[in-house]
Amino acid sequence: MTSAKTPADEAEAKAIQDELRGRVVLTENGPPPGEGLIAGVDVAYDDERDLVAAAAVVLDAATLRVVEEATSVGRVSFPYVPGLLAFRELPTVLAALEALTVTPDLVVCDGYGLAHPRRFGLACHLGVVTGLPAIGVAKNPFTFTYGEPGARRGDLSPLLAPDGDVVGRALRTQDGIKPVYVSVGHRVSLDNACAHALALSPRFRIPESTRHADSLCRRALREATA
Repeated sequence: MTSAKTPADEAEAKAIQDELRGRVVLTENGPPPGEGLIAGVDVAYDDERDLVAAAAVVLDAATLRVVEEATSVGRVSFPYVPGLLAFRELPTVLAALEALTVTPDLVVCDGYGLAHPRRFGLACHLGVVTGLPAIGVAKNPFTFTYGEPGARRGDLSPLLAPDGDVVGRALRTQDGIKPVYVSVGHRVSLDNACAHALALSPRFRIPESTRHADSLCRRALREATA
């Protein structure tokens, strides 16, 4: 894996995004759903102490059982700037991933990939710096629009940028429940990203990979600040 440089300011952060965006691979289908190892990553913040905790939880894609998990807690090293959130999260997320003894076949981020104002969300950034296939599965559509998908599990509709580009899909993971918002990060097709999101969400709206990582990073933060 590759370490992520923390930019000195907003201008440098945008320059890094511009450089790395050209390395995003959009021509690969990615690993088949239901096979291999899937890592979910998520972060939790303690703003008062300026801390961020990251978790990486690896699931067996066939059974959705936890294979391994790791956490990392660090100082927030970059201010909150819309569109540049990855720089706040990436160093600690990378540390959690690097603490794993297994290499995942896919990383699922609780956030965005191409569905990002600069077309370079955390899933893209993480995928490029690690080389791993990555997707984003977000809980809300950010600044993008979509037509309401059908009410059944698996129904979907395009997620549209203001210029009309398709940057992801609104995907219904459970009948009659609000959709999630899937976008490509790196080395995965959009069709395959949606198939993974469905395979990882057999019972709940949110993928099991994210559910486990969310719980673990919150626990790590509590323990770090106890």
